[in-house]
Amino acid sequence: MAYSVIRECNMMLSLKRILNFHTSKIAILTWMESNGCFQLSPSDHGAKLDLLTKVYTIAEAETYFQQLSSSASKRAAAFPLLHYYVKAKDLQKSEALMYMLQNSGLVVDPHPFNEMMKLYMATGQIQSVIKVIQYMKRSKIPLNVLSYNLWMNACGMLYGIMSAERMLMEMTNDKNVEVGWSTYCTLANIYTNAGNHKKAHDALALAEEKLSTRKRLGYYFIMTIYASLNNKDGILRMWQTSEKVPGRITCTDYMTVIHCLVKVGDIKAAEKMFQTWESQCRNYDIRVSNVLLGAYMRNGWMDKAESLHLHTLEKGGRPNYKTWEILMEGWVKTKQMDRAVEAMKKGFSLLKGCQWRPPVAIVMSIAEYFEENGNVDESKWLFKVLRGLGLTTLPLYKLFLRTHIRAGQVVPDILRMMGQDQIDLDEEILSFIDRMSSVKTVNDDCI
Repeated sequence: MAYSVIRECNMMLSLKRILNFHTSKIAILTWMESNGCFQLSPSDHGAKLDLLTKVYTIAEAETYFQQLSSSASKRAAAFPLLHYYVKAKDLQKSEALMYMLQNSGLVVDPHPFNEMMKLYMATGQIQSVIKVIQYMKRSKIPLNVLSYNLWMNACGMLYGIMSAERMLMEMTNDKNVEVGWSTYCTLANIYTNAGNHKKAHDALALAEEKLSTRKRLGYYFIMTIYASLNNKDGILRMWQTSEKVPGRITCTDYMTVIHCLVKVGDIKAAEKMFQTWESQCRNYDIRVSNVLLGAYMRNGWMDKAESLHLHTLEKGGRPNYKTWEILMEGWVKTKQMDRAVEAMKKGFSLLKGCQWRPPVAIVMSIAEYFEENGNVDESKWLFKVLRGLGLTTLPLYKLFLRTHIRAGQVVPDILRMMGQDQIDLDEEILSFIDRMSSVKTVNDDCI
């Protein structure tokens, strides 16, 4: 227990140090701007805007961007701002910023266009990727490796394998780019999704030839595609080869290989890899054990899942929201509802600082459990939390009302609540509201 508390404090101090470091850098750059003896370079302006998005609000970063006067500074600061919009999947602001940059003649390299293509891929607007490439060609903006990879992926999704292969040929003929492992991985993914496993393996063989002996990143991309192809030998070969690359193998690397082994169904190999990680890890990263925990839960092995959970606690691991989500789902499936409720509460307690939301099916199961047992207080607690997260639905409102009706309690201002949550009424819920009119007990603190 003492170790866990100390470790938690150390993690909080580390986060605080990072934030203080960023804040200090902003303060130094701001002082240099205000002092007549110093003049920030365009890259300094870009760095400051990037820090503003990390430490302060996006509104402050936007204000800073608007105040920049030189074209070079705007060009440098535009990329971190666009990157923030793309990460947030804010299509409207991303397109507005790109429109301004294009009209001002500030876009001269492929990086902002690559960001837009990533956004279009993430939001399912695949045809827009093709339009971006067409614009780049008309405007004589050079394509880099990422540009071609995104274009190839879009063509594969829209037009099939032959179109992707034509993109590869065009890329091969472009003397300004070098075809590397990432391009062959992109092609292998396209073949895999099309069900052509022979061509996928051929592309991966070419990708392996292009791997660096100094960086591990490519090894794990190839490994994940081998997992999609159910090729355990390919996974293990990539892992063994990656071990020869200089540098420390990270927790993320172990997460990847364990996930791949789980995906091909070799739980024993995944367990052995987990034990290897445990024997040499510097800090107990709960994300690694979560991969194995999820595999146990999906296979219905809740005894093993609970045993692993207790083991991680003994090792000093700190459960995160994903840990509780996995256990919550497993306990719902095995009808251990009290334990599922407790796991949900612990998950909700970690919501500050993360975007986790509980799965809808699990929420409904727990709400139904509260109704069946006439547990108004717990139902009220759950509903308050869900309203605060904007997760209420018509089916949840019905469960909430049925729970109160069975307990002989009224929910005051129910129509106002539904209006605020933008829930459309139907005949069934109107009948519930009508039935509550005969109930005398008012639950004043239900919202």
